[in-house]
Amino acid sequence: MLHEPARDSGPDPASPYKTRLGLWMFLVYCLLYAGFVLLNVATGGKAMQAIVLAGLNLAVVYGMGLIVVALIMALIYNHLCTKRERELKDPRWEVRS
Repeated sequence: MLHEPARDSGPDPASPYKTRLGLWMFLVYCLLYAGFVLLNVATGGKAMQAIVLAGLNLAVVYGMGLIVVALIMALIYNHLCTKRERELKDPRWEVRS
């Protein structure tokens, strides 16, 4: 496999938008994760033992929920950043549904 030097993609006019969006999404995720940690600390882990869904305890459901939320947020981030890049490349570009 031939590995060549990376090509310079030039300046990214969407960079400020991507940074701002990424920081907001990171803040939202941090709050969700902080809720998980605080719930564990406040109850000494006892709340996490409660069965909440299909025989699974809160720890498993909340933990899996955090993973799913992270994946969904990544897809949203990718979609919004791609849309912004296209808009900045050609202002007449529109999303057609």
